[in-house]
Amino acid sequence: MDQWQERKRPVCLERRFEFDSYDATRDFLDRLGEHSEATQRFPDISFGRTYVNITLRPDDEAAALSDVDRAFAAEIDALI
Repeated sequence: MDQWQERKRPVCLERRFEFDSYDATRDFLDRLGEHSEATQRFPDISFGRTYVNITLRPDDEAAALSDVDRAFAAEIDALI
């Protein structure tokens, strides 16, 4: 979780994942998609050939990040 950046405005967690090839990027995106479907949690994603940017917003309408949000970030880290 130490590579995630916590933002105050808007409240979110952000991280950039870098990969050596498009295939590695695509594999990560596929795993992330499967995990998102399984958990019904869908982060904001932008990506290029060898990187993926992920933004996590609070799981509920709360104004602050929760342990649930941080746990989801850790689950994404485990997909690497």
